[in-house]
Amino acid sequence: MSAGNQESTGQIVSEHHFFTPVINWVNEHHELVLSHIANLFAAILILIVGIYITGFISRSINRTLLKKGLDATIVDFISTMARYALISIVFIAALTNLGVQMASFIAVLSAAALAIGLALKGALSDFASGILLIILRPFKSGDYVEVSGTAGSVESILLLNSVLKSPDNKHIVVPNSSILKGKIINYSRKPERRIDLVIRVSYQSDLMQAKQVLKDVVLANEKVLKQPELQIGVAELSNSNINIVVRPWVKSADYWPVRFALTENIKNALQAAQIDIPYPQLDIHKK
Repeated sequence: MSAGNQESTGQIVSEHHFFTPVINWVNEHHELVLSHIANLFAAILILIVGIYITGFISRSINRTLLKKGLDATIVDFISTMARYALISIVFIAALTNLGVQMASFIAVLSAAALAIGLALKGALSDFASGILLIILRPFKSGDYVEVSGTAGSVESILLLNSVLKSPDNKHIVVPNSSILKGKIINYSRKPERRIDLVIRVSYQSDLMQAKQVLKDVVLANEKVLKQPELQIGVAELSNSNINIVVRPWVKSADYWPVRFALTENIKNALQAAQIDIPYPQLDIHKK
């Protein structure tokens, strides 16, 4: 026999000796091995079926609550919480089927949760703030709000943050804790809003004529409300002009279209009436 064949035969014998104890142990405990394999496949089946059922239940909760007329932000939050709770139950069931002692597992999990909680206290603050936002409801889906120095329409309130969409279609994510810590301005909560315009006219202009022109322009807009009444008055006598405030009320949804229209129409009406609109200027007198 050649040296190469002897070496190959020696390697096969060595491997056979290595696996022999394993094979013997499996033969002696084949029932235990089969039991563990069956439990493993059962645990995997529990995870697959459980996650599928969890998704189905979560979607069902979402549809049911929406049909009942609940706000979309509340529905999303509740369905998300339900999904995570059900997934936790599925994992516990799978681990129990594998023979994991849940008492010791929960003890280890609690210790890990404490350590993670200390490391992620900011995230826990955001989570608690999200729950408070759902309970207190300072805004709902679709409201136009200003929070944490940014403004936009509310799209959703998630576990850790809220999502806004700016007027120029930017996707804005704001941490829930920063929302509660700061000032919340909800421009959509009230059905009506007041437009505040400051119109500047020169001191040479006929003040009564200017106020009448402003009144006619505002009342000509069909979207301006009759109640509360329109306010027009002199707010300030500044260095180079008279400031007249114009304060009509409109539906909140009509705020910007009416404001843009009034600004343009007032300018055209004052120009047609030959009422000067002064601009900042500096007079230099040379001696």
